[in-house]
Amino acid sequence: MLAFFVSVLILLGLFYYFETCFYSSCYFIDYDLSRLKFYNSVGDLRITLCQSDIIWEQAEANCLHLDLLFDNLKKDETDLIILPEMFLTGFSMNSKLLAEPILGPGFQWMKKLAQMKNAAVTGSLIIEEEGKFYNRLLWIEPEKEMPEFYNKKHLFTLAGEQNHYNSGNQKLIVSYKDWKISFFICYDLRFPVWSRNTDAVDLIIYVANFPERREQAWNCLLPARAIENQCYVAGVNRVGLDENDIKYRGDSAVYNFEGSKILDLEDREQWLTSTLDSQSLKVYKRAYPFLKDRDLFDFN
Repeated sequence: MLAFFVSVLILLGLFYYFETCFYSSCYFIDYDLSRLKFYNSVGDLRITLCQSDIIWEQAEANCLHLDLLFDNLKKDETDLIILPEMFLTGFSMNSKLLAEPILGPGFQWMKKLAQMKNAAVTGSLIIEEEGKFYNRLLWIEPEKEMPEFYNKKHLFTLAGEQNHYNSGNQKLIVSYKDWKISFFICYDLRFPVWSRNTDAVDLIIYVANFPERREQAWNCLLPARAIENQCYVAGVNRVGLDENDIKYRGDSAVYNFEGSKILDLEDREQWLTSTLDSQSLKVYKRAYPFLKDRDLFDFN
């Protein structure tokens, strides 16, 4: 019996060695690493990006609109639903009028959606807590009673966001279905130090209201964050025209750890699902351990 277990351990060690050597050899023979998949991994993650139009400052109407949009998403068809920044109101500075408590109607709607689809749900909305206002992303799992949250750190000074909201200073990293996921909001995308993968995350999510006039920045920075952090990146934007005549093209997308686009929602209101391959990510990070050489930063 002992000999049997020793043989199994030797075989597993050989598999690990040859798998890593094979993957490393791709550097020299110029394979397309994004297409490599060794086997179907039970750790794959299905993420659904919702690129919606937003009815200006009408939370209830937006909930009804999203209910219709998700009507053909079946239960257990996805693991995670990602909504845009301020998906209930649009990017409004009217925080005092529109804010709700963390367990208010917005949370209740997200919780109901999570339970109906048996999937985690995330997106940002306007929250008031102890007299302060936040652009706050909520993370809700169907089996958990309370949400986790992230308060947007980099407030968009060009629109005066800092005059209406308080900045956060704590990251949110969750473990979900054996994936480590971190979250950021819109303007955070421009600040790579804040997004730096110092916690071995597998997926970074950005929710946004990113205008069409700055689409080049959106489409360049998302793959840059994926490459430098050696992880998947999902960016979820809105579409449509807001009350300030600002147009949003969308361009929500998923990029793999090499910066290759694997899902593109283009400029239409829709939701689409992408399956993230955990095995190829793990093998790639073992073959190219670049993050061990990263610079480390301290935040005051």
